[in-house]
Amino acid sequence: MRQGPERHRSTGLNRREFLGVGALPLAAGLAAKDFGAKSIGTEHKMKTMQSAQAIVRVGLVGAGGIVQRAQLPNFRQIPGCEVVAVANRSLASSQRVAEAFDIPTAYANWRELLEDESINAVMIGTPPYMHRILTLEGLENGKHVLCQSRMAMNAQEARDMLDAARRHPDLVCQLVVGRGQAALRRVIEDGFLGELLSAEIRRLGSDASLGASPDRRRGFVEFGADLHWRVDPDFNGFNIPLGLGSTYESMSRVLGQATRVMAMTKVHAPQRRAADGEMVSKGGADHVDILYEVANGAQVHLRVSTTTGLAGGNHTWLFGSEGTIQIDGGRILGGRRGDSELREIPDSPREPGVRRVGVEERFINTIRGTTENTTESLEIGVDYMEFSEAVHRSAQTGRAVNLPL
Repeated sequence: MRQGPERHRSTGLNRREFLGVGALPLAAGLAAKDFGAKSIGTEHKMKTMQSAQAIVRVGLVGAGGIVQRAQLPNFRQIPGCEVVAVANRSLASSQRVAEAFDIPTAYANWRELLEDESINAVMIGTPPYMHRILTLEGLENGKHVLCQSRMAMNAQEARDMLDAARRHPDLVCQLVVGRGQAALRRVIEDGFLGELLSAEIRRLGSDASLGASPDRRRGFVEFGADLHWRVDPDFNGFNIPLGLGSTYESMSRVLGQATRVMAMTKVHAPQRRAADGEMVSKGGADHVDILYEVANGAQVHLRVSTTTGLAGGNHTWLFGSEGTIQIDGGRILGGRRGDSELREIPDSPREPGVRRVGVEERFINTIRGTTENTTESLEIGVDYMEFSEAVHRSAQTGRAVNLPL
């Protein structure tokens, strides 16, 4: 392992600089752009690799648990893809990750990594408060960019990222997004529901993080818990409570995009313990009830909460003019007119020879020019960031919010 250039080693990460970038202007409500998933493939060929086997050198900016468990091993499974550098919150933190995962170079901060001309692409694995600046600076430095979800702090930052990607059609800029409920989509597209009338969705989570108490693991509220960045609006923006944006993202592929949102939120644990041990009145909502409409007029009731003890996790019901669907764990249950109970609906068998391609492999394939370069994943991110912001606007004003913003 080698360190970054000596002249940069004392710079470190200036958290205040990024908090300023990640402000949460509630009034930010510019008209949404045209989010059709447009190919930018023609100009993209300017900087794609000349061979499907060309080496792609990836640098990690932020290498927390998710990156270590998912993106890092997934990149290493791709032939010709090398993870060559890491920049964490400090040089010492970067060195620990580099040593643990045999990464050749550890940098003291992200600017050093982006200035390394030997690196082709960057994986952004920081909390959302840095996603906008890292995406924009990465593209300006000629790097292909893959950004971890949640996309940004608010809708305007997400639109800035999409606009930057469109200004650099010679580079690949993608967002980590979910798989999109493919099996459920197939059932609905086959006409099982008829016309969608309404949906009831509950995402009742718990705290499974290291050190969480048994009661937190069962979903009970814990007063005076640590102020984790995931519940801190200065670091996670409108992506609170956990599961809000990801639930809407996955269900929008099935139900369509929201057109009108009404919401109420609640903070059940208003005091949190900061890193210095002091109790602070800070932390985002931990319980939210949302009623929203989709394009065909169907109403969706979504509850996301981390304070519903022993509630049993996730529940999804879809009600149509001809049928009902329930998601039970990994199973799809359904019933139609004339049925007396729900039954399991088997998934269609996958076509022979069709292999699922992961987010990281698709990113590398797009860099190499073997997959079309589009802004689709970023457009998905803009949509769920607008929804998340609309939820908080509605809760704060007591009024319905129309989408797009």
